[in-house]
Amino acid sequence: MVTAPEADHIIVRIADDPPARLDKALARDVPVAAALSRTRLARLIAEGAVRRGGIALTDAKTRVTAGEDIVIHVPRIVDIPTAAEAIPLDIRYEDADLVVVLKPAGMVVHPAPGAPNGTLVNALLSHCGDTLSGIGGKRRPGIVHRIDKETSGLLVVAKSDRAHHGLAAQFAAHTAERAYLALCHGVPDPSDPRLRGLRGVGWESGAILRMATQLDRHRGDRQKQAVTFDGGRHAVTRAKVLERFGQPAAAALLECRLETGRTHQIRVHMAYAGHGLVGDPVYGGRRRASANALGPVVAAALTGFRRQALHAAVLGFDHPVTGAEMRFEAELPDDFADLLTRLRG
Repeated sequence: MVTAPEADHIIVRIADDPPARLDKALARDVPVAAALSRTRLARLIAEGAVRRGGIALTDAKTRVTAGEDIVIHVPRIVDIPTAAEAIPLDIRYEDADLVVVLKPAGMVVHPAPGAPNGTLVNALLSHCGDTLSGIGGKRRPGIVHRIDKETSGLLVVAKSDRAHHGLAAQFAAHTAERAYLALCHGVPDPSDPRLRGLRGVGWESGAILRMATQLDRHRGDRQKQAVTFDGGRHAVTRAKVLERFGQPAAAALLECRLETGRTHQIRVHMAYAGHGLVGDPVYGGRRRASANALGPVVAAALTGFRRQALHAAVLGFDHPVTGAEMRFEAELPDDFADLLTRLRG
């Protein structure tokens, strides 16, 4: 089931003595038949789907008064069949309970309105048949965690429900190991006074940059995430410089480790720190590689890289059924490896 652009309109009249906050007032007064939880209402508010007098109310803390009419635009749910497709998979491990795959850049993990087929799930349905865990529903069978479409790297998928529960618990407890290789503009440096004064950013021993903020939907673009310190979800990323490129340094290869796993987390945090990822069309800004520091040919190669330079290189977890320690490493895809070769050469 996926959301379609069409929406149903629900008009809620605020009753007497309303709670101080919009989300609480709506949760109290919305018709029971609408089946809208306070969490769902908060999401609709953040997405600009709640209006008063034609004006979107995007802050859940907005005050309302008795007698006001609030209009909620609720996206309709339509069924998009998820079919098995014989798409080749790079499988790194498989048993009766789980499968570890290397997802290429450009592949979406599960079907969505803009990508109803050609996804990892479509390929898994062909490879695994009906053995995938059903906990994620028809659209996300077996999916425990995700990586962005244009990010390459390792994913573990549950084939049994017991594996799904066990893996989900490890990701929720932040005990699964996830390390990414990323190429960023500039070089994060402990001596940089700007970073030392940036809220939520600090340094740990070994020159490890730690970014701890909240992440929430961007108020101006609901498809993006943004750093916030009021609401949102807690997110922690650690980044360590592995290599520096250019004279003066104009780019760096990073190892990024996730303590939490939020949407676009590494990309948003690195952009917030002023070191957006090379090739990132959403968070990388318009920053161009320095021809003076790298030479015109290499600088052009960096500027011309057409996706975020991000690769899920390491994945570790305890097998959810046997308890065995599992750890996998994946080599860089050709485009990322070629770009590093140019930088090193």
